[in-house]
Amino acid sequence: MALTLYQRDHCHLCDQALAVLAAARAPEFETVFIDDDDALEARYGLRVPVLRNDAGVELEWPFDVQQVQRLLHA
Repeated sequence: MALTLYQRDHCHLCDQALAVLAAARAPEFETVFIDDDDALEARYGLRVPVLRNDAGVELEWPFDVQQVQRLLHA
């Protein structure tokens, strides 16, 4: 299952999300910074960090290890 983490530069919540992903032993994932993309900024704005799987299911922050694991097995 492919995962994408949408985040911003200098985002302490994004750093926390990365720690949750590590604790959940998430497989490699793509990181997308929304700061310089108007379309992504409009879509995600203040919701970051957002974790999205390849089926289009999204987890908005705050999420925990169990939620990430459920997303991985969805």
